[in-house]
Amino acid sequence: MTARPAVARTVVRGSTVRFLDDEDDYFGRQPARRSELPDPEPLLRNITHCVIEVLAGARDLDQLARWVTDDVYRNLSKRVVLAARARRVKGQAPRRPAFAIGNILTCEPADGVVEAVVMVHQRPRSRAVAIRLEGFDQRWRASAISVL
Repeated sequence: MTARPAVARTVVRGSTVRFLDDEDDYFGRQPARRSELPDPEPLLRNITHCVIEVLAGARDLDQLARWVTDDVYRNLSKRVVLAARARRVKGQAPRRPAFAIGNILTCEPADGVVEAVVMVHQRPRSRAVAIRLEGFDQRWRASAISVL
């Protein structure tokens, strides 16, 4: 196989000019406008529900992989390991937590970006889950998740 010379190409989108050095720039993730994206509230509820169950050990983290970025997946993976270690030290088995999803507060700081706080009510305490969704390829992906 022969190496292909790198050729810079110019692409004009709207009023911006981009120089593309690689074919991956043509076929990579494409940002989406808010008008191209579905309502984020059902996804916020589902992601919150899944994250709480993953941290409790009742759900596999791989089930969230489609909805989150690689960085979020790695961070959740670390928290899952720490939570499993804490359960092992206390002698507790993983079990499905009982909780209710409360209020969802959202704001849109930019086109195709939603930042939200989802309240989760459990018997011993209430928690807040902060989620940032970004639109790519006509679907939402969580680019940040924090469980407080």
